[in-house]
Amino acid sequence: MRRECLAERCLLLAAGLVIMAYGVSLSIQAGLGTSPISSLPYTLSQLTPITVGTATIGMHCLLILLQILLLRRRYEPVQLLQLPVALLFGWLTDLTLSTVQFLSPDGYPQRWICCLLGIVLVGIGVSCEVNASVVPLAGEGFILAVCRTFSLAFPGVKVGFDCSLVGIACVLGLLGQGRLLGVREGTVAAAVLVGLVSKQVTKRVVRPMMERMCPAFFRER
Repeated sequence: MRRECLAERCLLLAAGLVIMAYGVSLSIQAGLGTSPISSLPYTLSQLTPITVGTATIGMHCLLILLQILLLRRRYEPVQLLQLPVALLFGWLTDLTLSTVQFLSPDGYPQRWICCLLGIVLVGIGVSCEVNASVVPLAGEGFILAVCRTFSLAFPGVKVGFDCSLVGIACVLGLLGQGRLLGVREGTVAAAVLVGLVSKQVTKRVVRPMMERMCPAFFRER
């Protein structure tokens, strides 16, 4: 891990996690489906006594273990920092969800407003997390491990990973309660829009801001 402007980058990562957690929580409150990465933890939280945050931590721990199994000797110990990041993100998810419980949009248009706001916040959070370049979230780390192991392109593996999570969530929901849990039209919207929002935020806000704060680091990227 490069150490230039490490404090500023860690602060950007922390801000990204908070913003992303609020985005996930708003998506849950909207009731139109969560983002693909959150679909499985949310479904598990509806089928078991565990919270969304706890399910998120469990999923991230599994993904970290899978990275180790895939990469073996090529696994870099610094990537174990994904574990405290996962713990923090899971805790933030439960915390932010408790702070937005008062939101209960009734009409379909109001639900979409809440859902789209959640998508925007997730996109901003992803932009902050990626550009911080400290350590990736476990989901992204797993995708990178698969790409490295099997010499695959990131975009294709990313789509396959998201579809797999949504598929597992659908199967569990149907088996557990006979219906889909957390997978609806908002899930599709998130799959399409989060990346677009993140790209624009990176280009127009996060990257210019970080280039001013730490020009040496970003000049070489």
